[in-house]
Amino acid sequence: MSMRTLAYLLALTIIAALSLTGHASAQSETVPHASNIVTLKDGSILYGEVIEMSGGILFLKTSSASDNMIKVKWDDVTKLDIPHPIPFHLKEGTILHGTATAGQDGTLTIQAEPLEGSMTVPLTSVTSINPLAQPPVIYIGSLNAGYSQSTGNSRLRNVSVLGDFMARSEQLRLSMLGRYVYGDNAGELITRNARGTIKLDFFMTKRLFWFASAYFENDRFQDLKLRTAISSGPGFQWIERGDYSGLFKDMTFFSEAGLAYFNEDFRTAEDEASFRARVSMKMDWPLFGGLVTLYHYDEVFPSLQNASNFFFTMDNGIRLKIVAGLSSGFQVTTRYNNQPPAGTTNTDNLYLFTLGYGFDTTRKR
Repeated sequence: MSMRTLAYLLALTIIAALSLTGHASAQSETVPHASNIVTLKDGSILYGEVIEMSGGILFLKTSSASDNMIKVKWDDVTKLDIPHPIPFHLKEGTILHGTATAGQDGTLTIQAEPLEGSMTVPLTSVTSINPLAQPPVIYIGSLNAGYSQSTGNSRLRNVSVLGDFMARSEQLRLSMLGRYVYGDNAGELITRNARGTIKLDFFMTKRLFWFASAYFENDRFQDLKLRTAISSGPGFQWIERGDYSGLFKDMTFFSEAGLAYFNEDFRTAEDEASFRARVSMKMDWPLFGGLVTLYHYDEVFPSLQNASNFFFTMDNGIRLKIVAGLSSGFQVTTRYNNQPPAGTTNTDNLYLFTLGYGFDTTRKR
C-alpha cells in the first residue's frame, strides 16, 4: 500500500470520527422528540409532558420539580409545542384533537386529526387542554363496622356501624351520614345511640352554595327520644380537589352557616324547641395517594335567645387503606350540651375502631 493511499484512508477515518462525534454531541443536546416545549413571557423554556390545562393553569409533568409537576399560568405562556395528539377545547365549543406547534404573535398551529392541513388559533381562545372527563355524577362513600365481645367473668358486647355517602354533580351535592352504637353487659343495656344526617347543597357558583340539612339523633342515656334540627343557609367551598399540589392535592374543606329549627323530645324531662343558628365545617385530607385519610366534621347549634345555650357535635378520625376499598379506621365523636336534662352530664365521648369498605368513582390521572 502506497503512502498516498495510506494518508487518504487516514484522512477519511479522521473525518468520519469527527462526524460521528459531532452527531453524538448534537443528539445529547437535543430534547427527546416526545417532549413538550412551553415558552413563557419571561423567555424561560420548560420541557416535560403537558398533562392538562384547566382553570387557567397548565400542568406540566417534569422530573425537575419536587413532586414531578409544575403549574404555570396559561396567561404566561407564549409558545407551545406538543408533538403527540392531544385534545384542545376552544371558547366557541370546538374540540380539536391533534398536535401543536408554536405560531406567530401568540398563536398556536394545530394539526387536527383526521383533517388535512392545519388550523391556527390564538392562545387566548384555548379554554382547556386534555381536561379530565369526569362522569356526570360522582359517588363517594363507605360502610364501617366494629364489634367486640367478652365471655366468662364479664359478658360485654359492643356493636358499632357507621356509614357515609355523597353524590356530587356540577351543581348539586347530596350528603348522608349515619351511625348506630349498641352495648350491653350481661344483657343489661349500657349504651345505645343512633344519629343520622342528610344534606343537599346547591352550587350557585363554583365555590358558593346554599344548603338544606336535617339532623336526627336518639340516645337512651341522654334521656333523649329524638333530637331534630332542620337547617338552611349559605356555604362556601374553600378548598376543592386539585386546588393545591403535593400533600394537599386531594384535600377538600368547606364551611357553612344558617338558621335551624331545633327540637328535643325527652323521655322524662320537658321537651324543648327553639330557633337556633347552625355553624358547620368539614375537612377531608387524603394523603399518600389515599393510603391515609384524616377527616373532621362538626356542627354547632347556638340558641338565638341565649348564646351561652348551645349543642355541639364533632367527629375526628383517621382511615387507613388496607387493600382496594378495604380500610380500617379510628374515630372520636364528641357531643356537648351545656344545658343537659337533669341527671345527665353535658359531655359524651365515643371512641370507635372500625373495619369497612369505601368507594370513590372520581376519575384520577
